[in-house]
Amino acid sequence: MSDRMLVGQLSTGITVPIQGNRNGVRNPSMPSEQTSFRDILNNQQLKFSHHAEQRLQQRGIQLLPDQVARIANAVDQAAAKGAKDSLVLFRDIAMIVNVPNRTVVTAMDGNSMKEHIFTQIDSAVVVS
Repeated sequence: MSDRMLVGQLSTGITVPIQGNRNGVRNPSMPSEQTSFRDILNNQQLKFSHHAEQRLQQRGIQLLPDQVARIANAVDQAAAKGAKDSLVLFRDIAMIVNVPNRTVVTAMDGNSMKEHIFTQIDSAVVVS
């Protein structure tokens, strides 16, 4: 094989320094050197599983950023109490959230909740 690939030959077009900025100027789009990868992951407000995204779309449920922030705050409160899988009620929306992963597993609107039984949860949080 005469076609050899060199390191760095394939690129997404975006490059960042591996060991930080050498000239001491901090790029505001990059986390500081003291920020750990775990901290970056923990700063994510809330994730939605593929299934939850499908359910939200199918049921015409739209959440605004401030609403997601309020729900994320409720998940924080559930985590502080040791919850693992919570039923989060927000207006006429019910969501099952895996608290340690901060992931909405499924969501339903008021019509879908009628005569529905929620299982395998250890807590419920009502978001006002």
